[in-house]
Amino acid sequence: MRSNRNVGLLLASLIAGHCALASLAQEQKPAPTLAELQQRLAAQISQPEYSAALCGVKVVSLDTGKTLFEYNPQKLFSPASNSKLYTVALALDRLGPDYRIKTSLYARTGPNQRGTLKGDVLVYGRGDPTFNARLNDGDILKALDPLAAALARAGVERITGDLVGDQTFFRGPEFGSGWMWDDLENSSGAEISALTINDNILPITVEPGEKVGLPARLAIASRPGYLTLSNWTETVEKGAKRNLQFYRPLNENLIYASGQIALEDAGYTENLPVHNPAMLFVTLFREALARHGIKVAGKLRTLNWLDRQVKPFDFGQMAELGSVESLPLRDIAREVLKPSQNLYADLLLAHVGESVRSVTNRTEETSEELGIRELNKFLAEASVKEGEVFLEEGSGLSRDNLTTPNATVALLQYITQRKYADPYISALPIAGVDGTLRNRMKGTPAAGNVRAKTGTLRWTSSLSGYVTTAAGERLVFSLMVNRFRSSPSGGSAREGLDAIAAMLAGFTGRSTE
Repeated sequence: MRSNRNVGLLLASLIAGHCALASLAQEQKPAPTLAELQQRLAAQISQPEYSAALCGVKVVSLDTGKTLFEYNPQKLFSPASNSKLYTVALALDRLGPDYRIKTSLYARTGPNQRGTLKGDVLVYGRGDPTFNARLNDGDILKALDPLAAALARAGVERITGDLVGDQTFFRGPEFGSGWMWDDLENSSGAEISALTINDNILPITVEPGEKVGLPARLAIASRPGYLTLSNWTETVEKGAKRNLQFYRPLNENLIYASGQIALEDAGYTENLPVHNPAMLFVTLFREALARHGIKVAGKLRTLNWLDRQVKPFDFGQMAELGSVESLPLRDIAREVLKPSQNLYADLLLAHVGESVRSVTNRTEETSEELGIRELNKFLAEASVKEGEVFLEEGSGLSRDNLTTPNATVALLQYITQRKYADPYISALPIAGVDGTLRNRMKGTPAAGNVRAKTGTLRWTSSLSGYVTTAAGERLVFSLMVNRFRSSPSGGSAREGLDAIAAMLAGFTGRSTE
């Protein structure tokens, strides 16, 4: 068997300072020996069309512990959504796969005999991401029904005070560290709130006007009135390319729509993030209460972490009238990793941070900072070397997150030894089957085999996870490409990553050769 030193010499001779990824050669037979696999992998990352990129590769056998292949494994890369591998592992380790996130209803007193509750009712969130239409047959009020039913069971029929969306459990800004301002314009940059509803977005349907020259028809698919639409669009002649833009000024719920849509366009739905999702929560919750015959006489308002600095929450003076719990964390992990859901990852990081606040007594730090501090402790326990992981938020949307292939492989190896290994690995996308890999690696040995997390930013593409070779050997791998720019001739970093994963899946030899 070749030593790692020999592998490095082979790489040096083939790469000669360049790094690139090429499209998968479908006609190539699987590598029969380790030496052949190493040669093919080295050739795969030596294509000149990607010579400006920075690449890192690490492949290790879970069965023998042997390194099959590595290139730049110690270099720091922007991992993009590979960051979620770390966040979800932390949450499962610290909280457990059966953990559920609680949302409570508080008031200073219970209702009287006539069902009247005098005063305010606080909806106290702790970061449950599962109040959404997607998990409730498309009906957002169905998601809120258990919480409304809990208040009805407490005997409440009328609330004389306000309905308050209390998002003070999390401390810190509503966006992750290192996010760009324009990230907040997209659903992938939805605000982080301890009281989250419908992924903190609202869908807007877009259709052409009735004739050329008229504005497009815009409608908020549910709950009109929460967002204000300023329509500067135009319907144009048939055959024209759709070109629409949506702009939401920061900290507002005003949407400026501009651009053009062709007359025969079938239309589509645009998911847009909202500001102050806690207010959207109580707006929808009032509707859910009405279904149970509960009236709210007061107004709707919200409280954030800065409000609580002025007036801390005194749980001793409040009565919990009811509560609901989220799906178990094993299911939330699936909802994070398979679709690569940014908001949920950052909610988990903040929740872990708050779960250790009373132990650390670090009152000055944000929920995110405490979560990152706990993540670093966890990585030390997992034998990830210091200086190989620098995360500042949980989803990977930050361009300042950094990891190495060494660290990611070490994390994935460690997880296989933990009790939560099954729910973690099951939550990963499966090549050619589901999640962000559903349309990738089809027709290759990787399809239905590779379980891995993707990662994509403008100059970044990552793929890290698990694969079983054709010989039945279990491998763990981390593939990272930064500073990649598509060439005019086509080909993408993603295709190269898929090619490597397919080579590993089709390998018929053994690491012990």
